[in-house]
Amino acid sequence: MKQKVKAKVLSQKKLAEGIYDMWLFTELAGEARAGQFIGIYTGHEAFLLPRPISICEADKERKALRVVYRIAGRGTEIFSAWQPGDEAEILGVLGNGYPMEAGYGKQVILMGGGIGIPPMLQLAKELSMAGTKPAIVLGYRDNQLFLKEEFEKYGRVYVATEDGSVGTKGNVLTALVAERLTGDVMMACGPMPMLRAIKRYAEEKKMEAYISLEERMACGVGACLGCVCKTTHKDAHSHVNNARICTDGPVFDAREVDI
Repeated sequence: MKQKVKAKVLSQKKLAEGIYDMWLFTELAGEARAGQFIGIYTGHEAFLLPRPISICEADKERKALRVVYRIAGRGTEIFSAWQPGDEAEILGVLGNGYPMEAGYGKQVILMGGGIGIPPMLQLAKELSMAGTKPAIVLGYRDNQLFLKEEFEKYGRVYVATEDGSVGTKGNVLTALVAERLTGDVMMACGPMPMLRAIKRYAEEKKMEAYISLEERMACGVGACLGCVCKTTHKDAHSHVNNARICTDGPVFDAREVDI
């Protein structure tokens, strides 16, 4: 059930240029699944809408949610100034998650690009706990490899960098091909060009693929229809071939979306 609740900042640190790591104390941690997100309010009267931020980790025992985000505007810049003990208002838990059952007993390849890397950490952890050790392909701009060491606890990690400073020069698919990785299921999050390429690759190789779409959102609860994407089937809400990324997604079977 979606709730608007108060959360307390437990910690915050800078991981890389423009990338921040924040833990929040909230009861919502008990409900969160890999691939879901929360809306975080700035608390500033000039920025009323919540900013959608993917969940990087959920610690049910500590009642804590971790978000790793990039400063993309004034709202996220406000977040980056928060200190332990500060109070935040959040909306959650939002969206669906990755279908864990799709990876059980199969060879799974996780692919994260840029700020699409953080939500893959909780997914890697959940798969590992269920006995599935995924291959993990991470794509960065340069040698600031935020979260890489944490991923290494859950599977073999392969790196691609745009500037070629670490790993394979190029993107996650370049690394996938260079390392000759094969599998049954791909699960990915990242910029739209990356997801389009993964969708095509999965179709060519006859693999399952589940992708998390990034989109600007206003309400985050499916009311405004501001974050729709084209689909192969009619939406029961709008009766046209689209889906609301905030509620029907952000994770979709790649075969069901037209991107």
